[in-house]
Amino acid sequence: MSTRYWIGVVSLSHVQKGVAGGYAQVSHGKAAPLRRLKPGDWFIYYSPKTDMEHGEPLQRFTAIGRVKDDRVYEFAMTRDFVPFRRDVAYVKCTAAPIQPLIPGLSFIKDPARWGFPFRRGLLEITRKDFELIARAMGVHGDA
Repeated sequence: MSTRYWIGVVSLSHVQKGVAGGYAQVSHGKAAPLRRLKPGDWFIYYSPKTDMEHGEPLQRFTAIGRVKDDRVYEFAMTRDFVPFRRDVAYVKCTAAPIQPLIPGLSFIKDPARWGFPFRRGLLEITRKDFELIARAMGVHGDA
């Protein structure tokens, strides 16, 4: 099975929790999007803001890693919020602004409306797009 490449859209504060815990969580904790990922797939977080509620605009790719296994599982964050997660092995990287990358990203069809594809919360991208973003984040080699 060939490797696929994904972008999850999450605020920086949530990305930081996921990286620290070695997991990915997208689309307000829904399981279905995470089930699309397979072991060995590459996963990048894009953070439009620093925090979901009252964050400042950020517009950066903020984390990158590989999906570890095929397990999608629930995790009780609070009594009322039990989101689904997926384990990811994150690699060291530097956050990269999206603006300089927009002209080279094939999933952005209209540069004037570049944010539109991110509204889905999880999107599959090409290997070429992945490599462009990964290089901007300082990740080379197996990527």
